[in-house]
Amino acid sequence: MSKLTVNIPHSLSKDEAQQRIQQLLTNLKEQQADKISDVKETWEGDNASFSFSIKGFDISGGIQVKPESVDIEGDLPFALSFFKGMIADLITTKAKELLA
Repeated sequence: MSKLTVNIPHSLSKDEAQQRIQQLLTNLKEQQADKISDVKETWEGDNASFSFSIKGFDISGGIQVKPESVDIEGDLPFALSFFKGMIADLITTKAKELLA
């Protein structure tokens, strides 16, 4: 497994940031329905755990909403570790759009 860590700064209230970031997986499911399956997301306060399969690879991780940032960590299978930079860039871009 390879660890993926993304930190996205924001200037929203913590509650607003959390509401918006909750849309991230929902949007991902809708936009990538042909590639992504078994999406699970559980929120407890400011923290979430998630998991999904993308083209047969299982990805899991966590989200922590903080007053000035959102931290996303994930475990990538070795086969996807070569695309870690691209995946981090995609997550960062989508999350920044939601938090703008």
